[in-house]
Amino acid sequence: MEEPANPRSGRGAILDALAKEDLDLYSIEDLDDRTARLEMEIKRVASARARKLEGRAAADALFGGGNR
Repeated sequence: MEEPANPRSGRGAILDALAKEDLDLYSIEDLDDRTARLEMEIKRVASARARKLEGRAAADALFGGGNR
């Protein structure tokens, strides 16, 4: 018999879990590392957003959209 697949987490579930984490348990060095990693993630998200905006602009130019 097949094992049931694990249900997928909702979008942003990991971010929600991070926001609820008790930061008092971390050292200053751990918090510095966490900050650096989160800043890298912000840059990654901003880059993905910019690519999507470029794609939307190209589609709008091609198909005459722009009502968004």
